[in-house]
Amino acid sequence: MKLVITCEHGGNTIPPEYQSFFTDTDLLHSHRGYDLGALDVFQYLKPIADYTNYSTTSRLLIELNRSLGHKNLYSEFTKDLPNIKKHKIVANYYANYRTEVIDYIDTNIKNNESIIHVSIHSFTPQLHSVVRHCDIGLLFDSRKSNEKQFAIALKNNIKNIDPNYHVRFNYPYLGKADGFTTALRTQFPNNYIGIEIEINQSFCVDNKMPDAIKTVLKESILKSKA
Repeated sequence: MKLVITCEHGGNTIPPEYQSFFTDTDLLHSHRGYDLGALDVFQYLKPIADYTNYSTTSRLLIELNRSLGHKNLYSEFTKDLPNIKKHKIVANYYANYRTEVIDYIDTNIKNNESIIHVSIHSFTPQLHSVVRHCDIGLLFDSRKSNEKQFAIALKNNIKNIDPNYHVRFNYPYLGKADGFTTALRTQFPNNYIGIEIEINQSFCVDNKMPDAIKTVLKESILKSKA
């Protein structure tokens, strides 16, 4: 059983050749620019993984967690760029990242290994005036029994370590919605488990998550994998 940990929205970097399109720097530093605290959690969990990968390119340049052709693949800053520029962005920042992860998973599944893929994200505590009542969200496809079982084990382990965390399934997003793990489930229907962990950004201070929540996640993932 190989543990893969990724972080698609680890930073808000805009490559120099595209910086002129981004005049609203406040937006880049908001939850729309990247997942606050996610990279910090990823770096903490990195030692327990067999393979890791992350991106610090802002999702406002291109959304690594959306499929090609999705209406939100590009933001309002890049959706009207000429196709030649879009193709270059896809090749340099989207395809490179996804291909590296896919190649590792493909190689190991062909070697009769099973994959547990944990993708680290964070979410804004309030969206469109709606307060999100959740500390940790576990996103998965409930139609896949192996994912459901792993998610249940992960939630139980989190609650056993610290019952104060409010853990919810498929919240604030649905695990079967368009995303990297969704695409990987289709590509690898067997021996692949894809779980997205969403952490409330209310815990985040200076782009860091508390040691307590990082420790709980680390121990819970290890126990659930065992």
